[in-house]
Amino acid sequence: MIVRILGEGQWQLGDDHVSDLNRLDDAIEKAVANSDEAALAEALHNMLSEVRTVGTPVPDEELVDSDLILPASDSSVADVRELLNASGEGLIPG
Repeated sequence: MIVRILGEGQWQLGDDHVSDLNRLDDAIEKAVANSDEAALAEALHNMLSEVRTVGTPVPDEELVDSDLILPASDSSVADVRELLNASGEGLIPG
């Protein structure tokens, strides 16, 4: 699976990491539902750190479609709410 972090780049992750990302996605959805910027910043930090830690960076010169697109680390509740509304499933489908 290829995951893009807006403004940073792409990482390749094994499908076995989806359940961990879903758990982290729940915290993001909760923070957005509560309009809690501090909780969102922490939840985004945790998710993006997980992707960077378990993923392998895709070289910038490779053109690869992203399976998932995650918001930038400095995204606001309004920014993430827009992404959530567009997908209807949270940031991580499933």
